[in-house]
Order: sequence, then structure tokens, then C-alpha cells
Amino acid sequence: MFGSNSSAPAAAPLDAVPLEPLSFTVHGIAAPDLADPAQHAARRTVSGRLKMLLVLAVCAAPVVASYFTYFVIRPEGRSNYSSLIQPSRSIPAALPLQALDGRVVAATSLRGQWLLVAVAPSTCDAACDKRLFMQRQLRQMLGREKDRLDKLWLVTDNGPLTPALQQALAGPVPVQVLRVPREALAAWLTPEPGRTLDEHLYLVDPMGEWMLRVPAAPEPGRVKRDLERVLRASSSWDTPGR
Repeated sequence: MFGSNSSAPAAAPLDAVPLEPLSFTVHGIAAPDLADPAQHAARRTVSGRLKMLLVLAVCAAPVVASYFTYFVIRPEGRSNYSSLIQPSRSIPAALPLQALDGRVVAATSLRGQWLLVAVAPSTCDAACDKRLFMQRQLRQMLGREKDRLDKLWLVTDNGPLTPALQQALAGPVPVQVLRVPREALAAWLTPEPGRTLDEHLYLVDPMGEWMLRVPAAPEPGRVKRDLERVLRASSSWDTPGR
């Protein structure tokens, strides 16, 4: 009869449909962390310290590499006249420094610039005056690099400076004068065997590391070459001005 045939296909018998096995997936649930909180804190502390040491190593690498290149891996015949301090000695954070007016000065404030350091009591005898003159002349001899070097006089007693001496120190490029007890300073700077602290000039790098000791009664030309060498070696990471 018209319209008796449906266009839908006949349903397949149930036993003709293939059955697929059911699979069940159990998603892993992280087990609760039952570790001691103190252990977590200890691990975080160790991790933080390792990261800090890594950052310090990266920052110090250019300095170490430059010194190593110029003082260890050097062409045959090259030698430094001044004594290289190995390892270098960091300026003590607790070094008790005072300005002439009695104001306390933080030792960390000396970082950021090369320092040519003289040591002497306030009386400043003829030998002291000669070293201060050499300190000034060596800086001038550096030419365009001289602005990378500051002059520092560490006075090892509480005596007054004469007006004439203060006037001489306050030139176009003044000498920074700070007081420090001799015994405290001796924990950082040391002279050659058989010499005293006052007989040398000392070179401190911008990171506050004492790294070079000028001989007693030095030859200015040879000291100048040492200064030029370290300034050239540090030119990639050091800029003038504290």
C-alpha cells in the first residue's frame, strides 16, 4: 500500500551488535605531603643560599678573570712590581672608621672606586708627607684613567692635623681622611715582613678587596705600570665614580 514502507533501516538484532569491553581509568591523586614542615624550611634555606652563592660567583667572575689574566697568565717577561695579595682581603664591614669631625663612616661606603691608601698617624712626619705626595703624583700619572682612583689616608690615632696639612690635603682632588684604630686596621692590611703599616701604599679594588701592596720606598714609574695594568684589566666592569 502507498506509504507503508519506511525509509529508516531495520534495526539489527541485538545479538549481531559487537560488544566493546568497558574500561575504567583511575586518575592518580597526589598523596598528601606528610613531611615535617621544618624539613621543608631547611630545604628552602639551603636552596636560597645556593642561589645567592651562584649570583655572587657570577658577579665576581669578571674580577677574578681579569686579575688572573694579568697577574697569572701573562706573557713571558711581564711581572708585577707590587705584591699581589692572594687571596684578596675584603674590607671588614665592622671596621671602625670616623671622619675628622667624629662622624661614623660605614666601611661599605668605600666600595665602588679604586682606592690608593696611605696609613700614618696624625703627626705625619717627612716619610708620611713623601708618601702622600707620591699618592697624589701616581694618580696624576694615570692620565685619563685617574678619575677611577681615589686617594685615602687612614689616620691611626686621634691627634689633630695641622692647618697647613689640612690645606694641603684639600686640593683640587682632595684626599679622603678617615681615622681608624691601628689594631683594627691591622686585621685587614698587613705590611711586608720586617716593615710597618706606615711604610706602604695599598691598592683596594671597587669591591672593597685589598689586592695590591706597594713596596716601601717604591719606584713611581714601576708602581704606575702596576696601576695601569689593574685598571686596564678591570675596564670591562668598572666605571669612574663611586
